[in-house]
Amino acid sequence: MTQEENGLRPEEFGEAAEAAITDALGQPEEAHAGVLAAAGLLGICAPEDDGGMALPLAFAVPVVQAGGRLRLRYALAEQIVLARHLPEAALRAALADGSRSASIAWQGRRGDAWVGPARRADRCDWLLLRSAQGDGAALVDLAGAPRELDPSLDPEEPAAWLDLSQAPVLAELDAASAAALWHDLDILLAASAHGAAGGALQAAVEHTGTRVQFGAPLSTRQAVRHWLARMKLFHEASGAAIAHALRAEPADRAARTALALNLQHAAFIIEKAMHLHGGMGFTWELPLHRALRSVRALDAACGAGALARQLGQDFINAQEAA
Repeated sequence: MTQEENGLRPEEFGEAAEAAITDALGQPEEAHAGVLAAAGLLGICAPEDDGGMALPLAFAVPVVQAGGRLRLRYALAEQIVLARHLPEAALRAALADGSRSASIAWQGRRGDAWVGPARRADRCDWLLLRSAQGDGAALVDLAGAPRELDPSLDPEEPAAWLDLSQAPVLAELDAASAAALWHDLDILLAASAHGAAGGALQAAVEHTGTRVQFGAPLSTRQAVRHWLARMKLFHEASGAAIAHALRAEPADRAARTALALNLQHAAFIIEKAMHLHGGMGFTWELPLHRALRSVRALDAACGAGALARQLGQDFINAQEAA
């Protein structure tokens, strides 16, 4: 019996998540984890024995999309996948109930001088990074670990680089477990970018529909309609890529493709939303710039376009080998 036959639908979790995230955003930042955990968002995919709901990843997608749309400054995608895939029950439970927070380093391996960047690492207890050798991963304790913050892309939310040479290891994941975690993380980060783009698109539609110039709303102008239609097309295509990745086998490239496509399309949509607002998106009154910085920082963590180039090279190699 499927979850939908049991009366559960992923879309409903998105609606509930939006209410919980809105509640969290109205409270101090240190209270966010508790609010999200109380709503069941952090443990949505965690095993039931660890205090989670044990739901498929498809139910976490609208939750993370809501976070991106509302510009939640919390490593929600990382927390969800770690609460699902860590090998120790006590670690999973601590993440699901919000008593501990964790992030993931995108570059570097254990033993390297510095690893990162990692979202929210300056506010996290634990960090997952790749093993020194092979395809596994290790979870380490960040207490007392030296760190440097890089504000170049986002002065409000600087990327963190960490020296973990002396950090104690809390758990290790083998290659298969790590691959499953990276697969889920790719999909949820794509969902986060998709949500950010959706919020920007909605703002652009509302602004151009109510902003009157020369006696008519901006949306009556053909050029504006063309841009809105293209933004909507890109957003729908990005969402379709996420849906396909959820159905595809984990060994396929669908999850990485969805992430690359959503990063590219989200940046376009948010930038164009700023354009249609007459540049207001760069102001504090309409903080679309926060969504753009978040997407750009994520793209930079993936290598600033390197992900799309690697996918292209993998496709060429596969065709040559066939």
